Amino acid sequence: QQRIKTEVIKHAKAQISEMLDKVLTDSLQSLSQSTHSNAVENAQQTDGNARRHRIQDGKVFVARQSMLDELFEISHIQTIYHMFIAALLLFIISTLAVDFIDQGRLVLEFDLFFYAFGQLGTVIWAWFIMFIYTLLGPYHILNQWRELYNQYQWKMLLSLATAVVLLGAQLSVLGYFPVYVVLHYQLPPASRFIIILEQIRFLMKSYSFMRETVVAVLRDKSKKGEAARFPTLSSYLYFLFCPTLIYRESYPRNPYIRWNYVRRNFAMILGSLFYLYFILVRLVIPVYMNESNQPFSRRTLVLAVFHSTLPGMLMLLLGFFAFLHCWLNAFAEMLRFADRMFYKDWWNSTSFANYYRTWNIVVHDWLYYYAYRDFLWLSGHRLRSLATLSVFAVSAFVHEYAFTMGFGFFYPVMFCLFAIIGVLFNFTLNDKRKGPVWNIIMWTCLFIGQGVQVCLYCLEWYAQIHCPRSGTGFWELVTPKSWTCNYK
Repeated sequence: QQRIKTEVIKHAKAQISEMLDKVLTDSLQSLSQSTHSNAVENAQQTDGNARRHRIQDGKVFVARQSMLDELFEISHIQTIYHMFIAALLLFIISTLAVDFIDQGRLVLEFDLFFYAFGQLGTVIWAWFIMFIYTLLGPYHILNQWRELYNQYQWKMLLSLATAVVLLGAQLSVLGYFPVYVVLHYQLPPASRFIIILEQIRFLMKSYSFMRETVVAVLRDKSKKGEAARFPTLSSYLYFLFCPTLIYRESYPRNPYIRWNYVRRNFAMILGSLFYLYFILVRLVIPVYMNESNQPFSRRTLVLAVFHSTLPGMLMLLLGFFAFLHCWLNAFAEMLRFADRMFYKDWWNSTSFANYYRTWNIVVHDWLYYYAYRDFLWLSGHRLRSLATLSVFAVSAFVHEYAFTMGFGFFYPVMFCLFAIIGVLFNFTLNDKRKGPVWNIIMWTCLFIGQGVQVCLYCLEWYAQIHCPRSGTGFWELVTPKSWTCNYK
């Protein structure tokens, strides 16, 4: 009997223990599922809020370093940088050696620099006029519109009149005036590019300020008769110099300025200019400066294109490094501007769609928020492909305008590369292309594209010298001289 009692108790304990284990397991699973469900729901809600924040408020600025600054902390990347410096030293040594052999002297002449950056006095006063207008013109016109908006009964008429005044002022000072200065004073190439690129920058900056300010005023909930809140002039002045094209009243700021970092960046810009000079003098000009009167054959043209791929690619890398990294970081540091993502790792791109998005973040953001996204809003989010084409059209037109005014002749190389080949590559070599093979294809296309640009623009430059225009008719101005001039 005692044995039976013991077995019954033992069996009951086992059943109770099994039941407790099952209950505890079910409870823990239920609690875990509930917690996970809440976490997922919270995460989805957070992502949704962040997405809505991005859509409504546009670009969000955060404190971060430029990618090359992070990469230069790696010794292997520093070695590649040192290799480029060594190549610059070799250019200097070879130039000195050639000058000594040909002329019997060791003198570095920079006549090309003095020519390209001539008439800097004209450039300075023209820039100052554009800057003063960009600072005071749009700001005070919009401020006057803002003060009258909630008081004036005919709001649409007031807004239309303000838009007409702004458009007229923009076209006069930032449209006609820079073109007049460039053409009237016959500025040399580098001085031309300074005026035209600053014209484009002021136009993009002022448009961003007007676009963001008008939307803020229209969304303002001030009572009738009260003026809406308006940005301070100091915030707009800061925006005109900080390295972004998207206006905000405030940006993330660093606590102090690293002046050694600023000096180092300006020194690297100067080094890049010398690098560009030696590339032109040693690798480009000797190929195209031919005084013979023999026609330029197709064989010679093909050889010239492939001969120009290396100097063309070096010029692309120098432009990226000197401007997108050194110049923008120098001004960002002086202004304590903390968001240094001016570019991404475009060199790792396996598609041209990704390359276009990561090469120049500063311009890409402006095109995305004010061209692509506004076009989508106007079309009711239905014409995405057409919105993409509109961005390429704007980019192609602006690039062609800058090169036409900078070089002083019309040759639609940039327009064709952006509006035709760029669009084709964007839709064919898209983000579905993965793997190292596609990165090799992208780099190969970049090399060839740079070679074509350098070759065609150099041919046209010397054709304009050897076969000057004989008239001012429309077809005379838009027909490239290199098509008919047989100076080679």
